This record gives sequence, structure tokens and C-alpha cells, in this order.
Amino acid sequence: MFQIDQTIVSEDVINKDFVCNLAACKGECCIAGEAGAPVEPQEVEILKEIYPKVKPFLRPEGIAAIEAQGTHIKTDLDQLETPLVNGAECAYVTFTKEGVASCGIEDAYNAGEVDFRKPISCHLYPVRLQKYSKFTAVNYERWPICDDACTLGKELQVPVYKFTKDALIRKFGAPWYEELEAVVELLKQEDAK
Repeated sequence: MFQIDQTIVSEDVINKDFVCNLAACKGECCIAGEAGAPVEPQEVEILKEIYPKVKPFLRPEGIAAIEAQGTHIKTDLDQLETPLVNGAECAYVTFTKEGVASCGIEDAYNAGEVDFRKPISCHLYPVRLQKYSKFTAVNYERWPICDDACTLGKELQVPVYKFTKDALIRKFGAPWYEELEAVVELLKQEDAK
């Protein structure tokens, strides 16, 4: 692990390869699991504000779940998440004609209806953040449903930090990402010795 500003970054973020392979997984990360996507406190108001513009992009089941539970939920552990449809997929999930899961928020963003792409936790995936009192851990989360993404990333030689570049810059800023790239170069030089 190494430190950049107030973050501690796992070396897996630079050493592991990853490129989403939606043709293989069909967007399973938006469907599988027992919880919604983590939502940051500042995203709560954004979700409430954009919901009327996102709603036309959502499935009836998602709309019903959001209108029953809210645009976000608070868990028993006081964590903020997107609501689920009947305890299964994220309420914001949509599906393409081919059955691939997509994000209704991102669909609205791509259509120019909103300027919020999606929760940062979704944009960062497979990077996961864990906040502590004095720093934020930046980790790579390995999930078996993403094995095809790991294989494709290895074939294309795309490390996690490059795959998530836009999201990392969105979260931490361009100077942080430039420092990350400098650390990668330094580590490569050390390995070459």
C-alpha cells in the first residue's frame, strides 16, 4: 500500500487488470448481492433532485421501489444505499434488448437530461473506498462475477487504475491521479533495477 494525500491505495489497484466485459457478465454487478450501491451523503440530495428527470428512463418495478422506499435508503448500520427491487437488483437498473443491465441514471446522463453520471461507488467499481477517521482506503474488490473482466483486462493489459481513471479523477481530482501515475512509474523503475 502507498499513501497519496489523505488516501491509502492498495497496490492491487495498479497491479491487477480489469476491463468490464458486459457481453459476458450482462452487468451482473448491478443485480447480484444483498445490498444497493453505496451512496455518499452529498449524493442523497442529488438523487432526490434528479429523480423526476431519471424516472422516464426507469422500469416500472424500479419506479415502484423508489417511490415506496425513497431515492436512497439508510441501512440498519446507518449506511446510505440505492434501494432494491424486491430485495434483488438496484432500483435504478434498466435492461437493454439483449438483457444487459444498465443504469437508468447513466441513461439519463447520456441523454443529456442530468449532469450527474451515477453514484461514485458505481463509477469507481471495481475500486471500493473505505473511509476512516484520518484517511480513505482505496482498494480493488475482487468478485467472482467479474472473472471475465479480469480476463479481458489481462488480455488488453489494462490495470484497474487505468480502467477507472475518469472515476478516480472525478472522486479525487486530476492532481491526485497524476500523483498515482507518478507512483506507478516509480514502482516500475524500482522493479527494473
